[in-house]
Amino acid sequence: MAKKLVIKVTAGADSPERCSQAFTVAAVAVASGVDVSLWLTGESAWFALPGRAAEFELPHAAPLQDLLAAIVTGGRVTLCTQCAARRDITEKDVIEGIRIAGAQVFVQETMSDGTQALVY
Repeated sequence: MAKKLVIKVTAGADSPERCSQAFTVAAVAVASGVDVSLWLTGESAWFALPGRAAEFELPHAAPLQDLLAAIVTGGRVTLCTQCAARRDITEKDVIEGIRIAGAQVFVQETMSDGTQALVY
């Protein structure tokens, strides 16, 4: 098993099943003791804002707000700098515990030994 799992989720309400899969895998990995870093990019960037995950609905899926809370608590959640800027989202807007960082940080995280990267 990888020592670290970096997940980049590009999908949001525009592709609910893919989005839910990314959050589910991240939350299960956190619960299993894996070091998890979840990156919110593209349409998933909106979930960095308070209340947005609660609006997400997908039948037979765990509530996105619960999955996100578990990941924020047990792992790391990062909002892409450019994705945030395109949506006029700033550090003061995001859920406590979510950081904003750019591609350089993503590359650093994915290039360390024992890291598995997934993109949804």
